[in-house]
Formats: sequence, structure tokens, C-alpha cells
Amino acid sequence: MNGWTDQIAMAVAAGEGLLLLIVLFVVIGMAGKLRKLKTAHQKLMGETGVNNFEDVMHTIHTRLSAVDSKLDEQHTVLGKHERRLAALKGRIGVHRFNAFSDSGSDLSFSVAFVNEAQDGVVITGIHGREQTFLYAKPIDKGQSAYMLTPEEKTAISQAMQKE
Repeated sequence: MNGWTDQIAMAVAAGEGLLLLIVLFVVIGMAGKLRKLKTAHQKLMGETGVNNFEDVMHTIHTRLSAVDSKLDEQHTVLGKHERRLAALKGRIGVHRFNAFSDSGSDLSFSVAFVNEAQDGVVITGIHGREQTFLYAKPIDKGQSAYMLTPEEKTAISQAMQKE
């Protein structure tokens, strides 16, 4: 029987050794995973100096809320400026013409100052031999309460073609 217990003791020792090797490999694998997890944790926490994840998330949430409110404010200001720019009379069209066929060259003119909504003014100067007459007509959506001449319509059209 003594031989039998020696064989059993050897088998148990071999089993324990094998089990110990398996546990060693599992521990090494877990150490690698723990190292990766620690690296990811350090990246997530950053240079905050805080180890509590909830504090870091609270700080990030506070900063993100501040950025969101600033972004909303910027959108409001941008919309205001876009409306202001659209209302400016920044589009200008000039049309020169000869008002009288018996006189010189294209000394008469029509100048249109309009915005994107075709609101503004058109100024026409009629040059004759003795004198020059200036006329100003308000424009609302491309139309005027006063009769527009073809030259004035041309100046308005030229102004609207500009970007």
C-alpha cells in the first residue's frame, strides 16, 4: 500500500503543480488586463489630480454646460448680425445712359442702392445742356410708389445681381 500512496501523492503533487501553472498564467493575463485598465483610467481622468470619477464627470458636465450656453449666445449674436447685414443697402447698381439723343454722351445715370429684400432707393440724374435734374425714388421689394423708368429698373436689376 505504501507504493499506492506514493503514486497518489505524486499524482496529487503533479496536479497541484499543473494547477499552480494554470493559476500563474491566469494571474499574468489578469495583470496585463489590469495594466490596460489602469492606462485607460489615467487617460479618462487626465491631469485633473482627482481620483474620483464622479467629481471628474461633474466638472466635465459643468464645463460642457458653460460651453453650450456660450454657443447659444453666439448663435443669437450671429443671427442678429445676419439680419443686420441682410438689411444693409450694400448692393449697388449703376446704369449710365444718354437721356437726350441730340446731346453728347452717356452723362445721365441711375444708381440703385438696395438690400437682399430689394428695399432701398434709386437715384437718377438727367443731364441736359443747360442743367441737371436729380430724382430719388424709394424702393420696396423691387417696386416704387413712383413710376420707374427702364433705366432705373436696369440699375435695380444690376444691383440685385451682385453678391
